[in-house]
Amino acid sequence: MKWPTTLIFIRHGESAFNALREKKRHIENYEKFRDLFSEEFSKATTPDWPSKKLINMANEIWKECRLDENDYDTPLTEIGRKQARITGEHLANQSYIPDVVFVSPYLRTRQTLEEIQKGWPALRDVRVVSEERIREQEHGLSTLYNDRSVYFTLNPLQGLLYKLEGDYGYKYPNGENKANVRDRVRSFLSTTIREYPEKTVLSISHHLTLLSLRANLERWDREQFIKVDSHDHPINCGVTIYKGNPKKGQSGRLELESYNQKLY
Repeated sequence: MKWPTTLIFIRHGESAFNALREKKRHIENYEKFRDLFSEEFSKATTPDWPSKKLINMANEIWKECRLDENDYDTPLTEIGRKQARITGEHLANQSYIPDVVFVSPYLRTRQTLEEIQKGWPALRDVRVVSEERIREQEHGLSTLYNDRSVYFTLNPLQGLLYKLEGDYGYKYPNGENKANVRDRVRSFLSTTIREYPEKTVLSISHHLTLLSLRANLERWDREQFIKVDSHDHPINCGVTIYKGNPKKGQSGRLELESYNQKLY
């Protein structure tokens, strides 16, 4: 076959940013802020939004809910470490061992690999490649705010541009849009096909990288991409597996076998 026989993709475990999202649910003013944001943003068409009340609430949320790390250095939580370790223990009982491991250079993905190796000791002997092309989407300016609603409230013109361009096409200042991520993942996939035919490949990466991988392999349009991102969101440490199909001729094109499995 011209393609890998197996491609395994694991999203990183729970990170400090994921935990922050959960923390917001227990902040009394956050729900009020989101309700007011939704009301004003749905009607926003000119630069005279947002209201002073919404701006004040956004600034308060920003002060209370922010991380000290940049996206690259955002670590796993203890829960995330446990998720990865247990996932590794389950995978150790499978019949395959990867020929290569690709890992995003971000801290949370590297820590996920470390914990998976603890549960799957044989993985320590496999070659590991740090791969920039499977990093998370770069969120640019919005990274300062750790919350998209706060970001759009305090940068209202960007909010209007987002409404105009849509979730798939909107590009964060000093960052990327989803189409950009899809392009670099396509490049990574091409390299993998060329260099690892009939091999087993493991990738440890991020949620948008996984969706971009699926979009390229399954020929999604932007509407399908957005639909899956909205209604079938990848979980932390979810395991997705593609298998080469010999019935596709000598190419053995990869086909989805399982998506987003929870093993912990």
